[in-house]
Amino acid sequence: MSLFAPISVPRLQPAGTEPDPRPRVHPLVRAARRAGRGAARVVLVVVGLWWLVPTVGLAVTSLRSPADNADTGWWTVLTAPTQLTLRNYEGVLADGRIGHALWNSVLISVPSTVLVVVIAAAAAYPLAWLDFPGRPVVTLVLAGLIAVPVQTAIIPDARLFRLLGVSGTIPAVVAFHVAFGLPFAIFLLRGFYAGVPADLIEAARMDGGGEAAIFLRVVLPPARPALASLAVFQFVWVWNDLVVALVLARSDSAPITSVLQEQMRSFPSNIDVIAPGALVSMAVPLAVFFLFQRYFLHSVLAGSVR
Repeated sequence: MSLFAPISVPRLQPAGTEPDPRPRVHPLVRAARRAGRGAARVVLVVVGLWWLVPTVGLAVTSLRSPADNADTGWWTVLTAPTQLTLRNYEGVLADGRIGHALWNSVLISVPSTVLVVVIAAAAAYPLAWLDFPGRPVVTLVLAGLIAVPVQTAIIPDARLFRLLGVSGTIPAVVAFHVAFGLPFAIFLLRGFYAGVPADLIEAARMDGGGEAAIFLRVVLPPARPALASLAVFQFVWVWNDLVVALVLARSDSAPITSVLQEQMRSFPSNIDVIAPGALVSMAVPLAVFFLFQRYFLHSVLAGSVR
């Protein structure tokens, strides 16, 4: 240590006062931090608005007549708001095929979601808390099945459904979605179940509780946010599916995505059907997402508490 190094002398505090534990920040540094936060907010707002431009354009297009959409772009509505009309939606809602396709989407999405959540909730418990031969192998196989593309199995499954006599029906589409949704769902819930404290499981077993009672009373209640999140993801994935619907569904069992895809063959002349139909199709998964949005927050908080 140099003999000429400066000596730091602690500042004396007046009697009866506590020293301020907060470090002193220079006013310029404080102003720079505030400016940085403000700039970050501006960037996030700009990115969010830019991301919403296609959706806003689709919404405005669905509210314009076919003649206006053919003559000018959707942004001209800013100077001519009288172009907006609800006739396109009246035509879509009055179209029996669109309504039938929406009902088919409900008949496909709801059973596929319920079956995946129920089966995965029960199957994930043994993988998380029961010791049985081959459990690591089963877990590894599930992880591998998640990476299997849908396109590799859709043609063999279509041939199998044809042999069983259910080809082109709604149960066949539901069975395919359930089969491909279970590996991810089981693997996801297994990881959530494994986060339950082992002391709770052992205490329940020492009290004489069976595995079914432990699953229903100890493991399942705190997993409700995870189950709700899984249900939302599964429902949105099945509702927006197009590939499976094109291959496995017939015209009388086709969902809304397949019917809208058929309208794309003559896109310029059918924009008055495609745009409002797409908005109506988007409204259902958006409503489901906002209905269960609070469960996402509960799931994050539950994980942080554990």
